[in-house]
Amino acid sequence: MATIFTKIVNGEIPSYKVAETKDFFAFLDINPNSKGHTLCIPKKEVDKIFDLDEAAYIGLMQFSRRVAIAIEKAIPCERVGMSVIGLEVPHVHVHLIPLHSMEDARFTSKEKLSSEDFEITANKIASYL
Repeated sequence: MATIFTKIVNGEIPSYKVAETKDFFAFLDINPNSKGHTLCIPKKEVDKIFDLDEAAYIGLMQFSRRVAIAIEKAIPCERVGMSVIGLEVPHVHVHLIPLHSMEDARFTSKEKLSSEDFEITANKIASYL
């Protein structure tokens, strides 16, 4: 059965897309730690990051780096943090989180954004890619 992320890539579930290549997809986290929290995924459904073949792993890191640089330009923050946890969805995903304090990296408090805020944020980040 396809994961929720595969359904997002296939357009079966809507998302706030930030970037897309032939092999990778980036979209805003719908339950963000901070404004601009973005998920980068391989389109190929793989459960664990270290199960990716070497080319896919390196490609995901290069793609995530490009997105992180765009986030830093689009969203005022101290830096962009990266986390790979992967327990919530069995599909490799890199969290890119605009950090203002260590609290933003803890996944304990979430920011509430409107649909319009998500659209504006996704478009602003995408404009720097």
